[in-house]
Amino acid sequence: MRRLFLWCLAILLASTLTVQPVHSQSTFALGADVSWLTEMEAAGRFFYTREGQQKECMSLLRDLGMNSIRLRVWVNPAGGWNGTKDVLVKARRAHELGMRLMIAFHYSDDWADPGKQKKPAAWAGLSFSDLQQAVYNHTYEVLDSLKTNGITPEWVQVGNETGNGMLWEDGRASVSMSNFARLCNAGFDAVKALFPDTKVLIHLHNGYDNGLYRWMFDGLKNNGAKYDMIGMSLYLSWSPDDWKTTVDKCKSNMIDMVQRYSKEVMIVETGISWDSPDAYSFLKYLIQETGTVGKGVLYWEPQSYRQWKGYTLGAFDNSGRPTQALDAFRMASSLEEVEDSVEITYDNRSKRLYFSEPVGQLHIYSAAGRLEKTAFNLSSIRIDALPPGVYILEYSKETATTAGLKRQVWLL
Repeated sequence: MRRLFLWCLAILLASTLTVQPVHSQSTFALGADVSWLTEMEAAGRFFYTREGQQKECMSLLRDLGMNSIRLRVWVNPAGGWNGTKDVLVKARRAHELGMRLMIAFHYSDDWADPGKQKKPAAWAGLSFSDLQQAVYNHTYEVLDSLKTNGITPEWVQVGNETGNGMLWEDGRASVSMSNFARLCNAGFDAVKALFPDTKVLIHLHNGYDNGLYRWMFDGLKNNGAKYDMIGMSLYLSWSPDDWKTTVDKCKSNMIDMVQRYSKEVMIVETGISWDSPDAYSFLKYLIQETGTVGKGVLYWEPQSYRQWKGYTLGAFDNSGRPTQALDAFRMASSLEEVEDSVEITYDNRSKRLYFSEPVGQLHIYSAAGRLEKTAFNLSSIRIDALPPGVYILEYSKETATTAGLKRQVWLL
């Protein structure tokens, strides 16, 4: 029996919970923000496989195990980079490659981040009511250009690293959480007007900082903010801890966000120095650990190399080839997908697993691959003897063969 290294989401928040496999290429986002890509191409930067073959960057990232692309949007950027037309070019390319898409609105003409949330020049003199309308109109117009071209983003981020709000001073959260919530809602409403099923994220920095996240999302909840997911940035350069402790704190924060606000979470930005000896270990551990609770991990501008714009946290070497760090994405994407008609539920009161259809055989393994329990011809099974932990359930409707075994990973 092959042993699998699988990661999943299975947090039991109620006495009975239906859990579906979530860590597969069809559901767990493994990807990158590549917003610099067209500008890099225009400057004569090329991208290569490890063997030295020149290749289009998004195709190369897809071959390395990535399934998702994130693109930032600026309102009236100098040179047009990250403006609507440029975003459409990159979004169309991702769409044609079959990749999932996140659009990240900065609501600025340039960078918006924890240290600056400057209004677009054209919005500087607007009343707050008009500012809300400008957020709605800009969000709608950009997304409508995608819709016109047959492109549906899976996620839309309203604001970028908004740990103290956006569109300062009106939307500075420490001054007026109510204003920030209303600006978020303007973006949310525009997204849903065009794409009702697209998930809207609010994105903060320092994913390891639980105090920041509680302050922000308690405040947004108290002020009626509308959103579907929480996005996090996680950079070691801002953390006071080593990489393993930083990831552990981030995971704990993610679990708290899911439990406290009933929202999905994902890492929408991360990065580490391209030549760090810890790069692969950090990314592997980040995907593994946050994959048990989150919905994805996106690397920020991994295609950057030779200090493009002074950035050194890419994941390509100075020759334009991917480093070993990106093997963490390839490994995660190779995990076997699970597609099965059998639905499994767990009753915490009786300590039993229930199967929606009769199962011919069931094998329960520990996370280390040790066989803990085997049963045949069952529709439920009592598992109170198993200590709490992560378990791999292998099962089939047939009893006489191990071919076609389905797998789910549970946290019990």
